[in-house]
Amino acid sequence: MSIMRAAYASKFDADDPLAALVVGDRPEPAHPDPDWVTVQVRASSLNHHDIWTLRGVGLPADRLPMILGCDAAGVDPDGNEVVVYPVIPDPGDPRGMSLLSENHPGTLAERVAVPRANLVPKPAGMSFVEAACLPTAWLTAYRMLTTRGRVDEGEAVLVQGAGGGVATAAVVLAVALGKRVYATSRDAGKRDRIAALGATALSPGARLPERVDVVVETVGAATFDHSLKSAAPGARIVVSGATAGYEPSVNLRRVFAMQLEILGSTMGTPAELAGLLDLCARREIRPVIDETLPFSGVPEAFARLLSGNVFGKVVLDHAG
Repeated sequence: MSIMRAAYASKFDADDPLAALVVGDRPEPAHPDPDWVTVQVRASSLNHHDIWTLRGVGLPADRLPMILGCDAAGVDPDGNEVVVYPVIPDPGDPRGMSLLSENHPGTLAERVAVPRANLVPKPAGMSFVEAACLPTAWLTAYRMLTTRGRVDEGEAVLVQGAGGGVATAAVVLAVALGKRVYATSRDAGKRDRIAALGATALSPGARLPERVDVVVETVGAATFDHSLKSAAPGARIVVSGATAGYEPSVNLRRVFAMQLEILGSTMGTPAELAGLLDLCARREIRPVIDETLPFSGVPEAFARLLSGNVFGKVVLDHAG
């Protein structure tokens, strides 16, 4: 049996997720169907999804050990440079889909197997490290703004809790799309970095100079009332996460009086990933990277993500 180096969850540990992380040898990825191919991974990036997996959230114990990772860029069997779309159709899942590292081995490995339809051409001017940031956090932000938030119908955007992967991506993309962008962060240093990206940086709960047409909400209970109060009539509040509580108090009078839309959003489609890559290529947008480490630095990369003191993506360069 052929083997490869990979980072995987060997067990679950809710209190110390890093104790469940192993870097070692795993079998080559299998092909469940004839249309699957193996991609040589050149770079991958981490997501909080990986931390939740190590904690035992969303993955049953009978699937252990499981190779972690949703994001990757690499080379397909024909030598093409590609970005891996990480969503796999799954009729048995209530969502109708699953992500790599849920039912099928993930991207934090030398190689990953996916359906051929999940391969999107990598823009020539974009590095593997940059491209590996895009399939999860950046795709989520792109769909939140465009398909769900209909940002083309508005002029102003609020991004709550900028600093993490999705929120920081939303700031960069909304600025690139020519919108007035306001973004909140509890951290003064992060607010300085947000401002450098072209947004107006504010403390959480601060009064905005205007009401906005789209709110990008990944924080949840801690910021949701502020999101409601900051929304213009007919605005869209698009939710893709709840890192600070998933049961906010919602003033329904404000929702119906202002005719607000509260929309859920998760990931995106292959066409949206292609659209995101095209936008990045045309506008020379590059993802915000917190730190790039060699694959040998997997434990350090996870510790960095777990610390919460990140601004942008944590990336693994598999050439290292």
